[in-house]
Amino acid sequence: MKTEMQLTIDRIKCDGHGLCAELLPERIRVDDWGYPIIAPGPIPEHLAQHAQRAVAACPTLALALARIARSK
Repeated sequence: MKTEMQLTIDRIKCDGHGLCAELLPERIRVDDWGYPIIAPGPIPEHLAQHAQRAVAACPTLALALARIARSK
């Protein structure tokens, strides 16, 4: 079994600052009101460190990384 990371967003906590999209534009874009839209699927290995930085920088702690287990 392979473990991968996936971004999740708590839409209740999110205030639409848009900082996550600035730090990880490859996986996150913002809607017309500034709220994040996360690309589906696991985070590619080469973006893992950038994803962790975006999660750590979220001012409302709305963004998180979740481990997902996938069969090979």
